[in-house]
Amino acid sequence: MKYTEEHEWLREEDGVYTVGITTHAAEQLGDVVFVELPEVGDIVSKDDEIVVIESVKAASDILSPLDGEIVEVNDTIVDEPTKVNEDAEGEAWFFRIKASDTSPLDDYMDEAAYKKFIG
Repeated sequence: MKYTEEHEWLREEDGVYTVGITTHAAEQLGDVVFVELPEVGDIVSKDDEIVVIESVKAASDILSPLDGEIVEVNDTIVDEPTKVNEDAEGEAWFFRIKASDTSPLDDYMDEAAYKKFIG
């Protein structure tokens, strides 16, 4: 997995990247009460605001970590946003993106570097 400074994680499988927020980010947000996801088929650019997440503490925008096409979204977390607090780095992923440019991955952290970053 790769991690961004915006507390997102990415996991690659067959050229498609699953994206979510880290457990650390979910803990900082507090109880998540609302998630708005992009549409399947959306073409996005790195740093586009594509997810809205609201908690009892704050609202945040999640940025696309890569350029590409949204190929799947996790409707479960729209219906049950508390899953983000329960399993942020597992079942509560946000979307899957088929990347058209993977060069930003070189700037992202591995798990050890991310743990040091949030240290």
